[in-house]
Amino acid sequence: MTAPSLAPPRLIVGLGNPGRDYEETRHNAGFWFCVRLAQVWGVALAHESRFHGIVGRHGPRWMLLPQTFMNRSGQAVGALARFHRIEPAEILVVHDELDIPPGQLRLKFGGGMGGHNGLKDITAHLGTQDYWRLRIGIGHPGDRGEVVNFVLKPPRREEQADIDAAIERALGLLPLIEKGDWNAATQRANSKPALPKSQETS
Repeated sequence: MTAPSLAPPRLIVGLGNPGRDYEETRHNAGFWFCVRLAQVWGVALAHESRFHGIVGRHGPRWMLLPQTFMNRSGQAVGALARFHRIEPAEILVVHDELDIPPGQLRLKFGGGMGGHNGLKDITAHLGTQDYWRLRIGIGHPGDRGEVVNFVLKPPRREEQADIDAAIERALGLLPLIEKGDWNAATQRANSKPALPKSQETS
């Protein structure tokens, strides 16, 4: 892995699956983040076929929600990055994460893909793992055989509340990220929040 980029991102990608059947499923946490980000930035999102996705722009930064289905996310990311000459280290990918409880975040540069098909395809199209990832915890079903079914179902109400709270915390990192202060953003993202509602004891 190369040294982490300290430049602000030029492309923020939210991962998910297109279509109404998937809108509320756990695998779409990256989409949820980008929809909220568009609201915060006051950005209109529109489908652009040449980039195989829904695209928005805020100043020098692009936002992308691939519409290729999760396991082909790299097709969209690669197309937009090549067209606008965006380096992998200038890309932030926001995605769901099984190994983190609902309500928690992790921000990191590069590293493994943890079996995430969206990251695998992005890495294949970019030719490197060296891009930023913001992981939104969705929890784990406890059985590897149930993972596919789990990510393609909506969270329980208390889990959704925790995920929504984590997304709001993630939006609060943007002033740091836009300045390229990745170290401070990482420390804040990776710090443990108050006990989420889904983990409180009755």
